Amino acid sequence: MIKMYVMETCPDCAYVEKQVEGNPNFEVIDIGKHVRNLKQFIKLRDTHPAFDEAKAVGDLGIPCYVLEDGTVTLYSKDVGLEPRPQDEGAACSLDGRGC
Repeated sequence: MIKMYVMETCPDCAYVEKQVEGNPNFEVIDIGKHVRNLKQFIKLRDTHPAFDEAKAVGDLGIPCYVLEDGTVTLYSKDVGLEPRPQDEGAACSLDGRGC
């Protein structure tokens, strides 16, 4: 099962979350629903090098995927999902370009 860290208010997350509705291969973990989920995500973000680039540009690093073998990726295509087109609607970063 692929763990998918998202947040309800993130447009990138909402876009890919729709693609996995009813798919038992994905466990959707909303980091805004419970502090335990947020802490779990922050621990991963603070310790895994997959987030280095996202942190360098001020992005949070969601959606984030953790594969069964422990591989962490921030790229939806790596798990067979289509990312939200960047010219489609709002963004949640401070500079308005990403999440």
